[in-house]
Amino acid sequence: MSDPRSLQLTRQMFTGFWLLLCLSLLPGSPVAASIDVHEFKDEVTRQRYLAFTEEMRCPKCQNQNLAGSDSPIAADLRRELYELLQDGKSDKEIVDFMVARYGDYVLYRPQVKTNTLLLWGLPSLLLILGLVMVGLTLRQRRRAQPGSADLAQAEEARLQKLLAAAAERAKHTNNPQR
Repeated sequence: MSDPRSLQLTRQMFTGFWLLLCLSLLPGSPVAASIDVHEFKDEVTRQRYLAFTEEMRCPKCQNQNLAGSDSPIAADLRRELYELLQDGKSDKEIVDFMVARYGDYVLYRPQVKTNTLLLWGLPSLLLILGLVMVGLTLRQRRRAQPGSADLAQAEEARLQKLLAAAAERAKHTNNPQR
């Protein structure tokens, strides 16, 4: 028969092996995946890079900026952005390059062009339409008010009759002298 100590030691080794195996199968930290290390010429260039990564959208991700995306395409765009900044490109040149390559979708605030007029004009159009609807509704209510006063008087007379009848019934119910 086996010694109880060796059995316990074997159990501990087996448990340690499985624990180590499970921990090794866990994926790496997602936070470490999106950290890019770049050296910039000066602080202004670094601030421009950070502003661009916050203002540009990842083409693969839904409504996520380049700074917060872990996708490979976002990493490529951040690298491309870094290279454009190192080459001394202006903000307009960088935006034009990104739009030419990835479309207007890459910008959170697309440029006003003929193909984006609906995008920019629709909120204003809907606001004007809503104000017109409110105005028409108020106008319709004002026109309906004179006739509603007669209706209110008729309802008031009916209410008074009903209250008088209820008071009469209550009086007869409380005084059962008959």
